[in-house]
Amino acid sequence: MRVTQGMISNNMLRNLSNSYTNLNTYLEQVSTGKKITRPSDDPVIAMKGINFRRQVTEVGQFKRNVGEVHNWMDNSDSALDKTTKALQKLRELAVQASNDTYDESERKNIKEEAEQIKKHLVDIANTKVNDKYIFNGNKTEEKPFAKDGTSSAENKAVEIEVSNGIKIRANVLPEDVFGDDFFKKIDSFITNLDTNNQEGINQSIEALDANIDNTINARADLGARMNRLELIENRLDEQEVIAKKTMSDNEDIDYEKAITDLITQETLHRAALAAGSRIIQPTLLDFLR
Repeated sequence: MRVTQGMISNNMLRNLSNSYTNLNTYLEQVSTGKKITRPSDDPVIAMKGINFRRQVTEVGQFKRNVGEVHNWMDNSDSALDKTTKALQKLRELAVQASNDTYDESERKNIKEEAEQIKKHLVDIANTKVNDKYIFNGNKTEEKPFAKDGTSSAENKAVEIEVSNGIKIRANVLPEDVFGDDFFKKIDSFITNLDTNNQEGINQSIEALDANIDNTINARADLGARMNRLELIENRLDEQEVIAKKTMSDNEDIDYEKAITDLITQETLHRAALAAGSRIIQPTLLDFLR
């Protein structure tokens, strides 16, 4: 086959074009830090990248959900701690008022303090965080307890998904702490103080003990769920690290290799240009020199 100058020139131009394409690819990789800049560069890497990125996004959403549950639980735990202290103070007053040496006027003075503690407990039962009442089930926009302690609270669990297929209850059920008898027992104690009913005051001590026990039990249950949430949070942190590493291995370049490839391609390209200039440029005048 006869090889013409045109064939040589066309082959050289085609090879130079391919060299430019390879050089551009390596330049894009080094400048972006990514193996591909468009799905057509490598559909397999692109599809894997979409799946890995979806996994990272999913883990990120679960971590935000965990943060929301932490907010619920931490504020609930704080409210239960204050409830326990207030109830213990009421019990101290009941024990104090049950003393035979106290007269009617002294018990009325204790009654004034007991009434203030009851108001404080109503405020705790109406704890509001981020414009949400945390002791009213899913009806977080409605106040669950009236000023006198009358309850309209919804006893439903607020469950939030914190991992794939795993939901955890974020709230404390109102009936577990502020049940129907909670404020009635306190009202009974206040009435006994007002009427100077020593026998009734003695009975109120047991009633207040029951309120304290219920609060402690609810807090213990909450603590168990908080511990489980921490375990889930640790697992999510590990999943996030693994997912991001896998996504990076799939998409990100090895800079040492990419720069080496770029330098090598640049050397080859310069050699091709030098060789091409010597083949394409000669004319009849070059031979007559």
